[in-house]
Amino acid sequence: MTPLERRSSASLALIFALRMLGLFLVLPVFALEARKYPGGDDAALVGIAMGVYGLTQGLLQIPFGIASDRFGRKPVMVVGLLVFALGSAVAAWAPTLEWLVAGRAVQGAGAISAAVTALLADQTRDIVRTKAMALVGASIGLMFALSLVLSPLLAAHIGLHGLFALTSALALGGVAVVIWWVPPAPLQQVDQARSGVLAVLRHPALLRFDFGVFVLHAVQLAMWVALPAMLVQAGLARDQHWQVYLPAVLASFFVMGATL
Repeated sequence: MTPLERRSSASLALIFALRMLGLFLVLPVFALEARKYPGGDDAALVGIAMGVYGLTQGLLQIPFGIASDRFGRKPVMVVGLLVFALGSAVAAWAPTLEWLVAGRAVQGAGAISAAVTALLADQTRDIVRTKAMALVGASIGLMFALSLVLSPLLAAHIGLHGLFALTSALALGGVAVVIWWVPPAPLQQVDQARSGVLAVLRHPALLRFDFGVFVLHAVQLAMWVALPAMLVQAGLARDQHWQVYLPAVLASFFVMGATL
């Protein structure tokens, strides 16, 4: 990699890491903590509060991607991170579960994943692009592992309100990275020939890929609804859940290392 490619890969991986760490910190404790809000006895509403982020995120990925093509990657990333920070702040303030749903919906509206990966593609050559994407993927995986251990411990001290406030601060840190560290976008973007939205939505290979990701995320969120409650029923206090998560994280690292 050239110095510019290394800087681009590291800075964009850091943006993903800051954003995903905030999201992942919330997941392991959300189902338990949301029950403490007024209206938290409504299991369906708790599920909506957890899942509405993914709904708005999914609906706005394509519009944000189109906007990044038209107005530039970095401006769209800044706007998306600010929207994400605003939603996190609303969720941190939320006095009721309904306001928590609203905050989560605004969080998801900051759908910048497409813009970030597009900028990474713009700033790297074909021969090193896989390495750059792998660095981004590794940053996400590490944040997920870190959040599993930190989330129960942090929630015991600052609660769900504090976790969302931390998420908002991490998003603002991502804005600073975009403005001051991410290299300027090239004047000419790669892959200038583009298909229409309908052609993309009808592409058989992409549809299979989309379905696989949908199932993966559905199972993951279902797990985070059920698993924390099961650990509580097993007699573990909230700040002891990390004792279960840590061996699983270490085992996953061992399995991944063995497959390399």
